[in-house]
Amino acid sequence: MADGLREIEDSGTFSNFGPVNTRFEARLLAERFEGTGSVLTVNNATIGLMMAIRAAVGADPSGTRRYALMPSFTFAATAHAAIWCGLTPLFCDIDPDTWMPCLESLERLLHLYRDQIAVMVPCATFGANLDLRAYARLSAQWGIPVVVDAAASLGALDPDGRPFAAGAPFPVVFSMHATKTFAVGEGGFVYADDPALVATLREMANFGFGQPRSATMLGINGKLSEVMALLALAKLDEFDAVLQRRGQLEALYRAQLPGWTFQAATGLRHAAPFVAVLPPAHVARTTAREALSRREIGSGAYFSPHLAEQPYFQSTAVAGALRHTAAVARRIVALPIADTMTEAEVAEVCDVLHAVEAAAPTRGMRPAAALAGAVN
Repeated sequence: MADGLREIEDSGTFSNFGPVNTRFEARLLAERFEGTGSVLTVNNATIGLMMAIRAAVGADPSGTRRYALMPSFTFAATAHAAIWCGLTPLFCDIDPDTWMPCLESLERLLHLYRDQIAVMVPCATFGANLDLRAYARLSAQWGIPVVVDAAASLGALDPDGRPFAAGAPFPVVFSMHATKTFAVGEGGFVYADDPALVATLREMANFGFGQPRSATMLGINGKLSEVMALLALAKLDEFDAVLQRRGQLEALYRAQLPGWTFQAATGLRHAAPFVAVLPPAHVARTTAREALSRREIGSGAYFSPHLAEQPYFQSTAVAGALRHTAAVARRIVALPIADTMTEAEVAEVCDVLHAVEAAAPTRGMRPAAALAGAVN
């Protein structure tokens, strides 16, 4: 790392898609996308989403096509990116098993809003494999472009064992934030099997300079620094080991928590940044998290509240029926996972949850109520 920093210092190039960044993009494309398509690094994934959405909807997103169709069960950045592009988020429901956008809900909104939808922004939830073929079909059917928020999914493998998003005809945006499996600290990148599109996004990320020092389009400063690119190269060196280790830890959680509901698998491998679960119906989420906290074990509740429940989006977005979104968001707990976590630490987490489960009152619960509380 010290040699790399010295190289950057000696080169005098600290940004502007310099040589270290160029090496990272080339390795990323070769190692994670089968060498097809093109990659553009960005200083964070939110900027990547903003640029990709803006490029998809054109220079002027005003007029009748004003909605960005997306799930409410996602991070705020997805909706913020659409709003920065002059669009109104339109929230669809999620599938109760995969926790990704429900295609039936999405298609109902497509029929209802028809020519008012400017772009679809599906999300690959919690590092999962989104069915990109379904969105390619919907895009062709409705004439609506697609931008995928795949923040945590680098390293995921689809049902055929291929790298997730390899060959995607539309932009797929990934994050390198510290909370992700590919954790660099900050930054992101956009992938598409469309070099011309990625070249346009590169100009957009450099202040719209389609000519030397001359803006030919709307632009922004979206460039990744050379130092962050150096950290990303180092992360690539260990990434296969990281994915293998996290997969082992997730499998341990699944084996040791048989009464808890996990996100359904949608490929051969997820790139989980944490392990998301729904407690049994008789276990209160607050009770489980408080018990973990007393043992100094961190936990989370993603994405809860979901976007349609958050004050800002209540006044700036439109929502369809969100039955499954509400049910999952109300119950979800994010359990810790880390590159250096041990099997004993997973067992400790599970022991705490077993104790909570055993102590929770079940008397008087009807089976139907228990089922409804779990997911639906």
